Amino acid sequence: MANAAVAGMAQTVLGPVPAEALGVTLTHEHLLVDISCAFIEPAAATEKRMAYEPVSLENLWWVRYHWANNLDNQKLLDEPTAVAEAMRYKLAGGGTIVDATSIGLARDPTGLARIARATGLHIIMGAGYYVAAAHPPDMDDKTEDEITQEIIQDITVGVGQTGIRAGLIGEIGCSWPWQENEKKVVRAAARAQRETGAPLMIHPGRDPEAPLEIVRELDKVGARLRRTIMAHIDRTIFDMGAVFELAGTGVYVEYDLFGQESSFYPFSPIDMPSDAQRLAQLQELVVKGYLEQILIAHDICTKTRLIRYGGHGYDHLLRNIVPRMRRKGFLDEHIHTVMVENPKRLLSFA
Repeated sequence: MANAAVAGMAQTVLGPVPAEALGVTLTHEHLLVDISCAFIEPAAATEKRMAYEPVSLENLWWVRYHWANNLDNQKLLDEPTAVAEAMRYKLAGGGTIVDATSIGLARDPTGLARIARATGLHIIMGAGYYVAAAHPPDMDDKTEDEITQEIIQDITVGVGQTGIRAGLIGEIGCSWPWQENEKKVVRAAARAQRETGAPLMIHPGRDPEAPLEIVRELDKVGARLRRTIMAHIDRTIFDMGAVFELAGTGVYVEYDLFGQESSFYPFSPIDMPSDAQRLAQLQELVVKGYLEQILIAHDICTKTRLIRYGGHGYDHLLRNIVPRMRRKGFLDEHIHTVMVENPKRLLSFA
């Protein structure tokens, strides 16, 4: 196997490390990212003006509520800000951040390596392609085999000429309805997962049917479901019976929007759950026996979720949510399993 040298290790942007060294891990974040592919320009003239203003105290409430309608909000491009924000998480007891920025979102291997050196955090970088709206112009011409080899190259050799290797396949983007090129990428990602032993992360389309549809396709092409993360459960599935059915396939279920408390969700007609509702769903998963398949994170990818811009920051789970988990009856062993043991097991190369 091409990646046998890192079997049992986690692969960070600074090289392989023993999985035991990861510590508390956020499994889905973005330190440097450009998600302007998700920008929705408002129709009204006055809101068009606000769409192109920098995020500021004066427009903060509007941007928080309409976070997809402000272009500046979609860009985390400042490295010193990323270092300062990540250090807050480190000082709160964090050990590792998985940066799930894939191709199409301005993935920055050398920037992530500099942040890792500056903070002392382990940072794990993603590989593969995001949703169709962020695909390169030649995506129709890329074959499944070519995409598979691109992903394998990023994991076993490094991205471009950087020598910096990805330690995760993903986040692999899927829309709803599911696009043909996205299906091609998912199949390629599954093949690369089998070849390299890397973990796989899926960004499902915004429909309750999407996760299981993707799992069926993954299973068909031989993906390792027990080394696969289905992300964004908290904005996708609202019936716990369906969540249990998904967990029953063996995939990790990731509640990765902690800190996003506004119920308004601009991309589909849903009410975004609060952190309290997320914790209630996690308790149900624990009771049903799925503790070892739970992952949690924030998926920070906009300015308004950073401390600098009045947001909750990467330390929100450690500083605010973990104490609430204890008050709600989660045992310390539950918390340790979700934040340390599950990521350690998943991020170790098979």
